[in-house]
Amino acid sequence: MSTVEGPSGATSSVSTMTAAKTRRRAGNDEEKAQRRDEILSAAKAVFATNGYHAATMADVAREAESSYGTVYWYFPSKESLFDELMDAEGEALRRFILEAAAVAAPGDVTTALEVAIRATFEFFEADRATVKLLFRDSLAMGDRFERHLGVIYEGFISDLRLLVVTGQEQGDLVDAPPDVAAFSIAALIGQLALRRLATDDGLSAAVLAQFAVNLVLDGLRPRA
Repeated sequence: MSTVEGPSGATSSVSTMTAAKTRRRAGNDEEKAQRRDEILSAAKAVFATNGYHAATMADVAREAESSYGTVYWYFPSKESLFDELMDAEGEALRRFILEAAAVAAPGDVTTALEVAIRATFEFFEADRATVKLLFRDSLAMGDRFERHLGVIYEGFISDLRLLVVTGQEQGDLVDAPPDVAAFSIAALIGQLALRRLATDDGLSAAVLAQFAVNLVLDGLRPRA
């Protein structure tokens, strides 16, 4: 079986490359953007299934039904592919939560918090590959993963902090350090999402979200 040399001296069998569906090279910017998104989607599935270290660019090419060289044309390395994927996933999560929370009336912190937490679980429930990327291999992936996870958490905690501060100003939430309160809420959501990867409690995302909402609000509401 003959082989061809890819970027950085990597090799791939011709049979592996030709096994992928033959596709016309993307011509205009719209087609290129679509092909890029297809590769990112394939990468997410591969990373979630194999883990970051075991995943290869050849795996991604097969999942994307594309050639080995095409994947490298869009992303020069596995590291750059992972970086862009994590950026995209973090932005998608934050946008989904903000759009969901926008239905709450201005100043209605309780509803906004309830909707935001519920939306987070719904996002994870609909896309378990994202949850695996965010949590399963956090220790094994090292500094590169921790950096991306930190950026995602910072954005999430920043949004939660605004809700906490508004609630405190209105007297709806207890007077506590906003950063600590926001971090505690984010940590609760993260740990519950992590548990769902390993344990099937038979609970829907809506039920789990309601539990988290009740726990958070009962713990933060001022006592008479």
